[in-house]
Amino acid sequence: MSQVLHPIEQKILRSLLEKQTATPEELAEKTQLSIDQIRRGIEWLKFKNLVQVTESEKSFVKLGTRGREALEKGLPERQLVGYLRSIPVSSCEMSQAKDYLKNEFSPAIANAKKNKWIEIYENRILLKGYHDVTPEERIIKTIASKSPDAMAADEIDDKEAFDLLKKRPDFLDFASTKRMTVNITGKGTIEAQNVGEVADDSVQRAIDVEAPAPVVFAAKSHPLADVISEVREIFVSLGFTELVGNSSQSSFWNFDALFIPQDHPAREMQDTFYIKDMSANSVATPKQVRKVSLEHKNGWHYDWRLDAARKMVLRTHTTCVTIRELADKKYDEARLFSIGRVYRNEKVSYKHLVEFNQVEGVVVGKHVTLRDLMGLQMEFYRKMGIKKAKFWPTFFPYTEPSLQSMIYNERLGKWVELFGMGIFRPEVTKPLGIKDPVLAWGGGIERIAMLRYSLDDVRELYNNRFSWLRSVPKCQ
Repeated sequence: MSQVLHPIEQKILRSLLEKQTATPEELAEKTQLSIDQIRRGIEWLKFKNLVQVTESEKSFVKLGTRGREALEKGLPERQLVGYLRSIPVSSCEMSQAKDYLKNEFSPAIANAKKNKWIEIYENRILLKGYHDVTPEERIIKTIASKSPDAMAADEIDDKEAFDLLKKRPDFLDFASTKRMTVNITGKGTIEAQNVGEVADDSVQRAIDVEAPAPVVFAAKSHPLADVISEVREIFVSLGFTELVGNSSQSSFWNFDALFIPQDHPAREMQDTFYIKDMSANSVATPKQVRKVSLEHKNGWHYDWRLDAARKMVLRTHTTCVTIRELADKKYDEARLFSIGRVYRNEKVSYKHLVEFNQVEGVVVGKHVTLRDLMGLQMEFYRKMGIKKAKFWPTFFPYTEPSLQSMIYNERLGKWVELFGMGIFRPEVTKPLGIKDPVLAWGGGIERIAMLRYSLDDVRELYNNRFSWLRSVPKCQ
C-alpha cells in the first residue's frame, strides 16, 4: 500500500528514481527546492525507510606557520647540519648552536640525534654520517606543491612520517569537509513508481501525525555560564557579598601581600604571565609596603625589592582582589566572594588550561574556626548537589592550617580534589592591619562543571562542539 507523501518527498523520490544516488545540493538543483526543504524531506524519507543517507568526512592538510618556515629555511635539524657544515671543523660548542638556532635548538638537537647526523661529546656537537632527505622533508615539499590548495590527508603515503610531523606544533594545519549522499531504497523505488504527478500544495491531504517533528535548538546560555551563575547564586543566598577586580594586578597584591617570597618558583615566567614593560606606579600605601617588606625580611631572610613588587601580572588567583579589600576596609566581620578569570602559564592538558574561572571567598570574624570553614564548604557542596565530601590536610603558601577538599565522583568511582582552603597566616594578616581570623578558600569552576556534565577533558567546555552543547539540558 502506498504511503501518503508530502509533495517535497514526492519530488525528491522522483528525482532519485532517475539518479539512484545524489547529494542534497544536486537534489536542490534538480527539484528547484531550497536546500532546507531538501534536508527536511530527506529526514522524513529516511524515517520512512524510503532513502538511506551516508555521511563521510575527508581531511585536508596545508602547511602551518612553522611548516612554511621549514620549507624556506629547512627543518631545525637541517639548519643545524647546514650550520655545522659551514664551520671548518664541522663541530661547535652547544652554546654556539643555541645562539644560532635560538628557539629551534631543542628540536634540532633531538631530531639530528635521532637521524644519527650528530654526536655530542663533552658539551660539543660533532657532525657525522649521511644527511639524506628525510620523509618529513618530502612530505613538506609534497604538501607545498599543492599550494594554495590543501592536500587530502589520505593521499600521503608515509603515515609514520606524517604522524611525526603532526606532533610538531604549527607545522601543519588541518581542515575537514563533510559530504552527504542520499540513496533510494527498494521500498523507495516502489513508492516513487506509484506516485502520480506531484500534488498541488493547495489540495487537502492526509497528515501523518506520527511523522517526526523538526528539531528546534532554541538559544540558551553556555553550560559553563550556567554553573558560574549557580555558584554565584549559592554564595549570595549564604549572605556573601561579591567582589570584582581587575585581571591585571601588581605582583605586590598577587604575591607579596600573601607572603610569597620574591624568589618563589610560582613567580617565575614559567608559571606566571608578566605584562611586558609594565610596572605599577603605586602598589599600596607606604605603611602597607613598609610592613609587608619587613615581614618578608624577618620571615624569609632576604632583601625585599620594591621593583619586583611593582611588576604587573595577569592574576594567578582572585585572592589578590580579596586581600586588598580586607587591607583597605579593615572589616570586623565579613563574608566576601569573587568569581573571575585567572591565568597560569601551564601546558594545556585534559585537566589544565592557561586561563580558567575561579571562585574564591573569605569569612572574617573574631571567633571563626576551621570547623566553621568545613561546615560552610559542606553546605556549598550540598547546594551544588555533591553528596560525598571529605577534607584532607595539605600545604598552601598563605594559609595555616590548610585543607584540601575531596569529593566522590560516582561515575569514576574515586575521590577527586576540588577546593583548597585554610586560615590566613599571621604573616599575611598582621602586616596589613587585619586583626581577626580570616577563613579562605578557592577553586576552579571548570572542575565543578566537569563533574556536573560528566566530562573527562576540561577543553571540552571550550571546544564549542554543537552536538554536546545541544545535548546539555537547561534544567539539571
